[in-house]
Amino acid sequence: MSDLIVEVSDLHKAFGRLQVLKGIDLSVRRGEVVCIIGPSGSGKSTLLRCVNLLEEPNSGTVTVNGFELTDPDCDLDRARRSIGMVFQGFNLFGHLSVLDNLTVAQRKVLKRDKAEAERIARDNLAKVGLAEKAGSMPAQLSGGQQQRVAIARALSMEPSVMLFDEPTSALDPELVGDVLKVMRQLADEGMTMLVVTHEMQFAREVADTVLFMDGGVVVEQGPPQQVIGNPQQERTQTFLSRVLNPVHSED
Repeated sequence: MSDLIVEVSDLHKAFGRLQVLKGIDLSVRRGEVVCIIGPSGSGKSTLLRCVNLLEEPNSGTVTVNGFELTDPDCDLDRARRSIGMVFQGFNLFGHLSVLDNLTVAQRKVLKRDKAEAERIARDNLAKVGLAEKAGSMPAQLSGGQQQRVAIARALSMEPSVMLFDEPTSALDPELVGDVLKVMRQLADEGMTMLVVTHEMQFAREVADTVLFMDGGVVVEQGPPQQVIGNPQQERTQTFLSRVLNPVHSED
């Protein structure tokens, strides 16, 4: 069995006349953490959404766990069961309790019975440090707690890969740390992760591979000590000088 979990080849995506992705190649191996960094509008989130076909590419191929999602004959519902997705906006069901947010997809998609779904949900709430919030409603939680619930919900489906789309960008600064702590824990446990992030310290410390995107292309990729610590491309150097030294970015 191949240890390639995600394979993207020559991916193109346009919105009208705007070319957003221009021939992207990407691979993620089992247990690998890949972080995608780059300026706003570089195509990072569009690429991530193409990996589970929330956005349909114009050309190229996307293969996840052996399923070629871009094949018209692919059973997308089945293929997506092994892909966990965490959005920047949490996307919890506001009318359901935290526990019910974690069980509804388990019961409908995986056909688990109520007792099994609740046991798995409670285990994952404990994993993200929110065991005591099972009966709460999302509106009663902080943004950071809601995002940890969203992570627990994705984990409850037992995915083989987790996609994170800027999971901390909507959070107040003081709430970011708890979410990143959970993500570090998942990485330590061997979860395969593809993460779009502005958190350079997280990428530096947790990623196995960092991709820098700009203008719809991968400008530079490699281990974090290379891409973040010693970038070779001028565009990468310029971006990092701005995000790592924001006080001087206007000079």
